[in-house]
Amino acid sequence: MDATALQLYLAFSYIPAPYTIYKGLRKLNPGHSLVYQGGRLQIDPYWELSCDDASGSALMDTPDGAVSIQKRLLQRLSDAVRDQLIADVPLGAFLSGGIDSSAVVALMAKHSATPIKTFSIGFRDDPLYDETGYARQVADHFRTDHREFKLAFKDMLDVLPDVMDMCDEPFSDSSVIPTYIVSRETRKYVTVALSGDGGDELFGGYRSYLGQYWYRWYTMIPALFREAYFERLVMSLPDSRDTRWKEWFRRAKKFIKGSKGRPEERYLALKEIFPERLRQDLLRDYRLDGKDPALMLIQRRLQECGGDSLNALMYTDVIDSLPGDMLNKVDWMSMKNSLEVRVPLLDHRVVELAFQIPGRWKLRGGVTKYLLKEAFRDILPRSLYRRPKAGFEVPISRWLRTDLKFLVERYLAKQRIADQGIFDHRVIDGLVQTHFQKRTDTSWMLWNLIVFQYWFDTYYV
Repeated sequence: MDATALQLYLAFSYIPAPYTIYKGLRKLNPGHSLVYQGGRLQIDPYWELSCDDASGSALMDTPDGAVSIQKRLLQRLSDAVRDQLIADVPLGAFLSGGIDSSAVVALMAKHSATPIKTFSIGFRDDPLYDETGYARQVADHFRTDHREFKLAFKDMLDVLPDVMDMCDEPFSDSSVIPTYIVSRETRKYVTVALSGDGGDELFGGYRSYLGQYWYRWYTMIPALFREAYFERLVMSLPDSRDTRWKEWFRRAKKFIKGSKGRPEERYLALKEIFPERLRQDLLRDYRLDGKDPALMLIQRRLQECGGDSLNALMYTDVIDSLPGDMLNKVDWMSMKNSLEVRVPLLDHRVVELAFQIPGRWKLRGGVTKYLLKEAFRDILPRSLYRRPKAGFEVPISRWLRTDLKFLVERYLAKQRIADQGIFDHRVIDGLVQTHFQKRTDTSWMLWNLIVFQYWFDTYYV
């Protein structure tokens, strides 16, 4: 087992290329070709993303620059969707009701002579995680042939073994479960589905970008008040993903952690599952000497990007977490169900234009995806612009204390951990107790470890 890959998995919930969990085995990086000829191995990039926004910045500074870029963006997106509608089999789209998937559906409707088939998924037992109402508004607006799949907990539990068996190395993004189900149900009606994947990474949709935006204002608060009063109060509050107000406390704690140190340290604090110190305490024989590989990866990506600081963060996600997590998840779960998923927002023409646009126009006045939203303002329902952002998540925090408690007891039992010899059982016991006593939400850490243990039992022989 590769010690660096294990560290990266614990940090990010997936293993970025070129690493794999298997020592001596490597992935081919996205956008690269490998040629073996005459006893020699040659790996070269055939496409590289340029992060230089100088030309776009100059255009945006002209009186009608923003309008010009919006028109160009809309045209490139329209061309990408039109091209990806070409198929000799039934075709539809995933629709969450967010800006990205709604924009794709809007352009599909523009180019199609017949109603588009759209599909969304929600949670019958947990309205906090259910977005089907927004998806229905978009479907009604564009008169699509719309279907909703409402899931109960049992639906998730039934597919869990299939989902976990699909991953040949540890992968603990919990949204893989609803992705599997929506792919399975969608395949009953179409063979190809378009999705809105990539919009957050290209146009500044994640809260981690918003955190970096607000950081500069936060540091203007006098340090004495900020650290002695506000931060101490927030860090003492209970947090959880189970309720909306406790979720706000959790995000506030993340923001505080992400306001310290150098840019790469701040960004890692907002993204990581296990912080470096906790990883070092957790691991026994797989500790690493020297710098944290997760921090080094982010530092390298930020240095590669010649654009502004916000675009550098988006570049980091486009290069690593987008292919390593988001696209892998969708590809594994859709192909398991013989469904082809296409991603028009990641057409290279769209991606190249996105990184010519300065970050300040993607995240403007505290509004995420500002330029993309403006480009579609006269096309999409107005209600979409007032809705809060939601991630494609499952209520794993509550499940681990209730219906999935047996997984904690099975895979994280003290004796099992001790016999395995990879992790320190005292650290895991502390995480379990903290979560079950509802002091701090450690559900993503626990799920990360459970998935690793399942993979270990299945593949590590």
